[in-house]
Amino acid sequence: MVKVDVEYTGDLHCDATHGPSKSKIPTDAPTDNKGKGEAFSPTDLVATALGTCISTTMGLKAESLGVDLRGMKVSVEKEMSTDPPRRIVGLPSEVHIPLPPDSPHREVLEQTALNCPVHKSLPPEISRPTKFFWEG
Repeated sequence: MVKVDVEYTGDLHCDATHGPSKSKIPTDAPTDNKGKGEAFSPTDLVATALGTCISTTMGLKAESLGVDLRGMKVSVEKEMSTDPPRRIVGLPSEVHIPLPPDSPHREVLEQTALNCPVHKSLPPEISRPTKFFWEG
């Protein structure tokens, strides 16, 4: 279990503190919801969680296969609803992998990305198409 403590610091800003490491992440409300956009918004952190989870789980699998994914890049776009209630409706992502398209590890690495814990924790009503680009 990991504990995260959140302190509301005013003006729609919060500081989230990671229990084990004590590292902090500031947040702000997005500009389209009365914030100044001075930091990640809470929903931005959901997109961040997906991108970093894809990267981390692929990195773990690649290490077990003796493959180096250093330089891999993942981008996630956050799409919000236009109708109430305000919510994330899409998290399309692109994964740029520094391995050739004919890599023997292609299938297992793509399946690892699509089965990362964050991917599996999101409800099915959030669209999350993932495109893979093999660029080695």
